[in-house]
Amino acid sequence: MDLRKIKKLIELVEESGISELEVKSGDEAIRIARPLAGTPSVGAQSRAGIARIVPEPPAAANTAHVVRAPMAGTFYQAAEPGAEPFVKVGQRVEVGDVLCIIESMKMMNEITVKIPGTVAAIDIANGEPVVSEQVLFRLG
Repeated sequence: MDLRKIKKLIELVEESGISELEVKSGDEAIRIARPLAGTPSVGAQSRAGIARIVPEPPAAANTAHVVRAPMAGTFYQAAEPGAEPFVKVGQRVEVGDVLCIIESMKMMNEITVKIPGTVAAIDIANGEPVVSEQVLFRLG
């Protein structure tokens, strides 16, 4: 990802007052998060020192895990109102399958499966607001 684009994203986070922004483009992904007050910043810092770039966590070694919201926004189970949900409880999912969409800053962000498994639970209702790191799905 181009350094100029990263700097622009950091500026967007600073100017907008949002706490976190994640952008995915092809195989590249970047999450920019503002540290909580009093928390030292780690990683690449902006000029003001209030934003940091957080690497994506590595995939877990086993298949039993939770899927967390990578950003704050609105949770949607389907591509549009009235459409079938992307996944249902009991459904087998494979790497790359779309689990849901989180609308954040008027952008639709697909949340995909990182580790294959079976959807054991969906912990949020369609159309509900989500916060970053909130548990969305439990896979077994």
